[in-house]
Amino acid sequence: MMKANGLTLHYTDSGETGLPVLVFANSLGTDLRVWDRLVCHLSGRFRMVRYDKRGHGLSGATPAPYGMDDLVSDAAAVLDGLGLTKVIFVGLSVGGQIAQGLAARRPDLVRALVLMDTAHKISTPEMWNTRISAIDEGGIAALAEPILERWFSAQFRSQRADELAGWRAMLTRTPKDGYLGTCAAIRDTDFTTSTAAISVPVLCLCGSEDGSTPPELVRSTAALVAGARYVEIPGAGHLPCVEFPDTVADAITTFLQENSLV
Repeated sequence: MMKANGLTLHYTDSGETGLPVLVFANSLGTDLRVWDRLVCHLSGRFRMVRYDKRGHGLSGATPAPYGMDDLVSDAAAVLDGLGLTKVIFVGLSVGGQIAQGLAARRPDLVRALVLMDTAHKISTPEMWNTRISAIDEGGIAALAEPILERWFSAQFRSQRADELAGWRAMLTRTPKDGYLGTCAAIRDTDFTTSTAAISVPVLCLCGSEDGSTPPELVRSTAALVAGARYVEIPGAGHLPCVEFPDTVADAITTFLQENSLV
């Protein structure tokens, strides 16, 4: 745990200090456990830092709404607190927007980005306002089923029902302020201009069955960045690091090798 920006941020730091550093930022409604399987596939080759963003997991939840600047500041605080620079930042969904914002504001901290199931701009303000209103009235549980349908492929939902129940519990136990605050941050974010100016190597990953940030949206983000690579994960939903961690690990490793980052 560390204190920063007026709240407590929960993080884990594993691996030897001399290894290349991967930093992971999780998605809306999940905590750092969303990376568990991927970390297992990458262990021994990297120092890996994971943290719960504001209002999620074991990190503090300040009152909603949040701005993306708040979330980027938290990420920077974790890296500054650990004395890290020039990391490979892996962001899932809103975590990928945090990654884009961090690269724009603090280029000293980032040497490469892996943007997973995310975009420079996600959906419309009207969609986010509708979701915020629905959850404010009925709680996260009221929208849990359609959210899980976007998170996971139909095959995962039908064949791994017990595991799905665990992810549903993680989602519905997210603090309300954390979920609604982060919705507002995504709603108000448009990184079209700043993401187009990113000059570090970028890998954009997307599950082919993603219902939250569909492949065409993630592909359009990759098209903004000169030299960015786009890789689609067949059969995966919005959380390919959960459904196909081995495929994701291979894609990340190949990208880093191609750019002489490992």
